[in-house]
Order: sequence, then C-alpha cells, then structure tokens
Amino acid sequence: MREWIPVPGTTKARLLEAAVTEFAARGFDAVGVTEVAAAAGVTVGSLYHHFGSKPALYALVRTDIERRLLDRMEGARAGDADLATTLGVGFDYLVRAGFARLLAEPREGDPVEGFIATHSDLPMRGVLLAAAWRGALLQEDTAAARAALLALA
Repeated sequence: MREWIPVPGTTKARLLEAAVTEFAARGFDAVGVTEVAAAAGVTVGSLYHHFGSKPALYALVRTDIERRLLDRMEGARAGDADLATTLGVGFDYLVRAGFARLLAEPREGDPVEGFIATHSDLPMRGVLLAAAWRGALLQEDTAAARAALLALA
C-alpha cells in the first residue's frame, strides 16, 4: 500500500477528500486552507500537521488525479488507440469524475503534457494539443470542447 493512501474515515482521509472536492471545483488559488479544513470537519492545524502546507496538499491531490488519468490513457494506447481516441478517453474520465478544472491548471513538469508530447508525431503538434487540452477542460460546453479537441488531434 502506498504511504499517501490514508485509512478511510481518518482525519487525513477526510482532508484529502475535501481537498479533492474543493480544488476540483474551484482550483488552487480560489481555495483556502480554512475552507478545506471546514469541509473535512477538522482544524486548520490538522491540515498543516498532515500535509505541511496548502501547496503540498494540492500537489498530492493533483498527482493522484494525474495518475488516475494517465492509467486510463496508457491503457487506451496499449490497446492500440490512436492519440485522438486516447485524449477522448482521458477527457471523458475527467469530465465525468469532476476533475476537469483541477487538471486544466498549468503545472511545471505536467505528466499529462509529457504524455501528449511523447505520443505526438511532431513536437509542435504536442505543444498545440497540450494547450488545446487545457482549454477544452475549462469549457462549460464539454461536448463542443471534446469535439474541438479531437478534431485537432
């Protein structure tokens, strides 16, 4: 078992659950530690005790969601899906799970951008697809955003 997976119902688990919900809905900048702690039913001190800081909590949440996404995308590629289909699989997962806003935020060394770049036939195509990916994740009309993203891919 990975160290960061908490026992269900513990303070740490409730904080992670609240952080996923809050960051996914509003993004890093709009969420305060007080809000995460209140949503988890714990004190702000508990958040700092378990995670050290808001950026550390966010990084843990983001890394977990990225891993879930990449598992799905890598599975699609392993099944010989083309890049457009693979992006569709990832996009659909994020929208259904409510994580689109969370992964639309730029991040240094983003593994999803790395995946797109690795599986693109031209370097500039990978850059454009990664930018389109972020833009599509922020759109309210997810069907139109998905269609535009797949057309680019």
